Amino acid sequence: MAYFPDIERIQFEGPTTKNDLAFRHYNPDEIVEGKKMKELLRFAVAYWHTFRGTGVDPFGAPTMQRPWEDGTDSVDNALRRVDVAFEFMEKLQAPFYCFHDRDIAPEGATLAESNAILDRIVEKLKAEQKRTGIKLLWGTANLFSNPRYMHGAATSCNADVYAFAAAQVKKAIEVTKELGGANYVFWGGREGYHNLYNTDMRRELDHLAKFLHLAHDHAKSIGFKGQFLIEPKPKEPTKHQYDFDSATCLNFIRQYGLEGICKLNVETNHATLAGHTMMHELQVASDADALGSIDANTGDLMLGWDTDQFPTDIYLTTQCMLVILAQGGLAPGGVNFDAKVRRESFEPVDLFHAHIGGMDAFARGLKIAAAIRKDGVLKDIVKHRYRSWDGGIGKKIEKGKASFADLEAYMLKKGNPDPNDSGRQELIENIINRYL
Repeated sequence: MAYFPDIERIQFEGPTTKNDLAFRHYNPDEIVEGKKMKELLRFAVAYWHTFRGTGVDPFGAPTMQRPWEDGTDSVDNALRRVDVAFEFMEKLQAPFYCFHDRDIAPEGATLAESNAILDRIVEKLKAEQKRTGIKLLWGTANLFSNPRYMHGAATSCNADVYAFAAAQVKKAIEVTKELGGANYVFWGGREGYHNLYNTDMRRELDHLAKFLHLAHDHAKSIGFKGQFLIEPKPKEPTKHQYDFDSATCLNFIRQYGLEGICKLNVETNHATLAGHTMMHELQVASDADALGSIDANTGDLMLGWDTDQFPTDIYLTTQCMLVILAQGGLAPGGVNFDAKVRRESFEPVDLFHAHIGGMDAFARGLKIAAAIRKDGVLKDIVKHRYRSWDGGIGKKIEKGKASFADLEAYMLKKGNPDPNDSGRQELIENIINRYL
């Protein structure tokens, strides 16, 4: 049975096409910086928003028209969603997908029942992956929706809840391995606090670190070689989450000996909530050799919450790709569309429009970033700006061959520093505009 009968496979038709259901810029086999576009972008569809989103918000009921849904969270409905998902991803030419365990399979009355249900769905996912060639970018466990996680999961004040979360993650890692997942993500949806008066923060952070080490131990024991990723977010649903931003996560990783175990999965809307740009968050992670993957979306700057809209801003995608290309790409990570259609865009075809727009936006950003890098304009500007560090006293400082006493003697002899150059910020912005 076809669930999108009126939609053909989405093809690249170029910038001049009038077809709304075609790619204008995303050409999967186009070579950019020596690699195919599909290899550099590694697009993934988010199972939760795309196939489980209903359009519900705090002020209104669900709006989405999803003819394949029967109004239940039954196993039969979950199995049918797998057919829907793979038809959608095949027609979109999306090479990857991502999921939480509870996205793909309903929760049972007990842990054992939940695991058995999950196994049934995973069996079908595995068959569809084999049939289509679509792969799992990453899996994860939902440790935030069930009321048992009201105080957190790995940071819960209830040791039994911690143990349940560990068992759930154990199973999620196992099914991720079974499905050939390239990564495993930890998003601490409720790993944080609302009130410090009733919180032992040090103990909770110690417990969270222990949880990650235990997860890594289990992954090694079963031969799972995928990359572990922590996803930063500053708030929502907790007042203050322990994975606040890239810098906070990196500090946590270093403090608890998780270097070489965990990298970061950075999301645009989370960067905004933390008061940063996405480029800043990516650069912080990349400079620490910890940028593993990204969730591609955007927020509304007039709103103060996580709207998870599809990315259409070419400046944003260009900035992302400048950082990603500089580190040679994201593999084994990728570009996951953790984004949802707006509540008012309720027809199934809107799912295609949204993903096509996001994929085209990132393809344009990729090509623009590659052109900027080819011409070397930013590299030349940065090199010129920091030229005083390439020789003389600057080089001695960087090589550790100058003490404070040496620097004092240098300035006493010289008298005054060389004058500063202009930052030329407006010129740089003008240059970037020329490429867009």
